Amino acid sequence: MEYRSNLSFLGLPLIHVATGGITEGAHRRGVAIGWIALGDIAIGVLFSCGGVAVGGISVGGASVGAVSVGGLALGLAALGGLSVGVLAVGGAAFAWYVAVGGLAVAHEYAIGGAAFAQHVVSPLSPEFQSRYPHPEAAFRVEDALWLLAIVVALLVFARRIQQRSKGQE
Repeated sequence: MEYRSNLSFLGLPLIHVATGGITEGAHRRGVAIGWIALGDIAIGVLFSCGGVAVGGISVGGASVGAVSVGGLALGLAALGGLSVGVLAVGGAAFAWYVAVGGLAVAHEYAIGGAAFAQHVVSPLSPEFQSRYPHPEAAFRVEDALWLLAIVVALLVFARRIQQRSKGQE
């Protein structure tokens, strides 16, 4: 399946969706390239989502981007099973500034089961308790509302693409 929006900017479609399939007896991966890209391999300037995702905000099995989420995540801010970035959160997190994870390795700050950095922060340390006397206040209701709004917007977007693809069949 492939969908490419009619709107384009600087030669790239606003939205490109490409999923793989069987062609001439062989499986072909769907490669999506656009400002917003969704596919087996997705390269999106603003957003990408796919098995392999590269873009500003990337979500995928293996993802590379400014903000990256995936099994393997590489980016300025990375969240994943194995994450590498300036800020990294994951099972194994390697970062220049802050790493949080089961294994956390960073130049400056590390928080985790096995943490290695110039400053190792744990909830039991006096430094942490002086900065955050009430750690339960770190997550606010406003944060949850923003997250909910983003999820709803993504669901509406996915539904519209699904409806358009059914109309083309």
